[in-house]
Amino acid sequence: MEETHAFVVSDINEDHQLLRDRFHELGYLYLKKYVGTEDCEDILTSFLDLLKPYVIRDINSQQPTLCGEPFSETDPIWDEVYPKIQSLEQFHRFFHQDHIINLMKMITGDEVFVYPIKMARISTPRKIGHETPPHQDAYSHHAGPTMAGIWVALQDISEPMGRVKVLSKSHKRGVRPVHPVQGVGGIQCEIYPDETDWHVSDYEQGDVLIFHSRCVHKAEPNRTQNTVRMSIDTRFCDYGAPVFSTNLEPHHGWRIDKLNWEAIYKNWQSERYQYYWRDYPHLF
Repeated sequence: MEETHAFVVSDINEDHQLLRDRFHELGYLYLKKYVGTEDCEDILTSFLDLLKPYVIRDINSQQPTLCGEPFSETDPIWDEVYPKIQSLEQFHRFFHQDHIINLMKMITGDEVFVYPIKMARISTPRKIGHETPPHQDAYSHHAGPTMAGIWVALQDISEPMGRVKVLSKSHKRGVRPVHPVQGVGGIQCEIYPDETDWHVSDYEQGDVLIFHSRCVHKAEPNRTQNTVRMSIDTRFCDYGAPVFSTNLEPHHGWRIDKLNWEAIYKNWQSERYQYYWRDYPHLF
């Protein structure tokens, strides 16, 4: 039986060694409104421009709203809109901003490598059972213990919309066996009988969640009638740590025809963040 507790809230102004100790004790850090509203709104608005006519902003609630049939990753609508989202320069550039890099550096205590794979999450209602099951990035990304995920809420996210939750201290028990299931990613890791301490809270726009590569995390189902939950995330590690080759490809590039870096970069204004990983010293 799951026991759910509120996230332990951290503040970037706390002593950084204390924050690192908390990260290694709990397996995550949760920072309220670390990303500014304007940054979130810019990306959210750009996403919604590309998601029309399937998702629009409701005039009254201002929330992303589903129009028509629901869809999830690998559905035809997803495959239609996702290459457009992946091609947004501002989406990829977001994770290279100084305040985001500095947050990553605070975790690693050193220089960081931002994974090229950047992920946008579009969780529509009425797709119960297709949400992301419990898993570890250490398995999904073939990543070592110094890798972590950074996830950003682009909007306010309440319980009915389907929040991201983490199994506190689960990173301390190694990389777990997995089995195939329905849902994003297609696998679920083992949850041991004595593990019940899940942490989650309602998110505000701009909240940031950072989680250890071995920290078990999952998404709750979106149980709203028509509200779409949207967020962005990527992975990072201390510079020089081993990075597996699949993390150098666009998200879903392995299965969507012509979703590759050449297509993504076609209309970018700058070359600064194009192929920046080519000289990375430890790829496998």
